[in-house]
Amino acid sequence: MAYIIDGKRISGEIKDEVKERVERLKAQGREIRLAVVQVGSDPASTVYVGNKKKACDYVGICSLAYELPEETTEDELLALVEKLNEDDSVNGILVQLPLPVHIREDKIIETISPKKDVDGFHPQSVGALSIGREGFVSCTPAGIIELLKRSGIEIAGKECVVVGRSNIVGKPMSMLLLRENGTVTVCHSKTKNLKEVTKRADILVAAIGKPRFITEEYVKPGACVIDVGIHRNENNKLCGDVDFERVESVAGAITPVPGGVGPMTISMLMYNCLWAVEREYK
Repeated sequence: MAYIIDGKRISGEIKDEVKERVERLKAQGREIRLAVVQVGSDPASTVYVGNKKKACDYVGICSLAYELPEETTEDELLALVEKLNEDDSVNGILVQLPLPVHIREDKIIETISPKKDVDGFHPQSVGALSIGREGFVSCTPAGIIELLKRSGIEIAGKECVVVGRSNIVGKPMSMLLLRENGTVTVCHSKTKNLKEVTKRADILVAAIGKPRFITEEYVKPGACVIDVGIHRNENNKLCGDVDFERVESVAGAITPVPGGVGPMTISMLMYNCLWAVEREYK
């Protein structure tokens, strides 16, 4: 049976570390403020925003909520982002995705100041990651690296396969694994002989967006399997991109859904907010 990587526990450790450092900053008169902007009332987005607010309360970060109606125009949202950019009391800006179809997500992301881009989505942040410079890193891939390191799973020299090439997870994940000296392959919808490629992986990251797609046929015995996906199955229960029951008996280590990667995304957002202030303070 595989070792179950407890993302909830590790996320809690990181939040406790952030909380301690936030308290030290407060003792020096430094307050951290995160502006969270939500347009519309998408149920999943509302849950995510609520979880982020709870995490902010726990670690001592001030969360500023901007809940805008669905009919908010792109120009109105851009004006709010620009206002937050210019507000020196705001250290981080997060615009919850997805946005309504009439608003261009790329335009909004590019308008957020790179100094306040705690989601790590701005082209400047992505560019810094690609050439090995300091900058914000997308929270989910950053959280996965922490999961691996804090679980004692060596990355250097390992065969790492990422299934999925999205700008939010797949691409930055591959660059972070490469930065940790892994040998990285990125797979996608056009990859031929996918099972043969994934079966080479010592570390397999599934971010394909298809429920229970990865079965034991895709997994090398003893591999570490990281499941980024989150879906509802036919019984309305949460599941991931990995068929957990079938893969658990083959893998050496595996993340569950829920309780694996998900909690790490929010804890790394808290870390990014902290880092935004610590970097400026230094």
